[in-house]
Amino acid sequence: MPTTADAAPARPPGRRWGELVLAVAVTVLGAYVLVTAGGIVVPGSTNTLGPRAFPYLVGAMLVGIGVVLAVLVLRGRRGEAEEGEDVDLTVRTDWLTVALLVAALVVHVFAINVIGWPFAAALLFAAAAVVLGARPWWRAALIGLVLGLVVQVIFGGLLGLSLPAGPLLEGVPFLRG
Repeated sequence: MPTTADAAPARPPGRRWGELVLAVAVTVLGAYVLVTAGGIVVPGSTNTLGPRAFPYLVGAMLVGIGVVLAVLVLRGRRGEAEEGEDVDLTVRTDWLTVALLVAALVVHVFAINVIGWPFAAALLFAAAAVVLGARPWWRAALIGLVLGLVVQVIFGGLLGLSLPAGPLLEGVPFLRG
């Protein structure tokens, strides 16, 4: 014997506005990347691909993915909800932890030019690790300092990118200080 639930007409799947907003945001981001890539100064020689090639590629891919995603969403295709997520929905967000992590990031941004990349990275790593529960604090600071110095050596010393070494490492050639 059919129940009333079986007899109810099936509703067409509704449009998820969040997915459409994501599609539009990806498309707009791609367009922004394409427009700003045009402002990159190209050196005198134009024999090679140049510095605009990669941003143009990324921007075009973002626009393409955004348009395809928007078309799929408008046609009714929806993403599947994650069924296997192991999240306790009764636990509330710890906004103090979030605020402390944001504060550590803001301090990092302003500390880079004052104390240099390696020490600012060590400060960020140590602060984030301690806020998230790492103990003892000095181990997190030491690991952060090692990671900051490794990044400085690779990107500043070997690749020649502009990472300020800071006043303590000024004049160290392999750090580009």
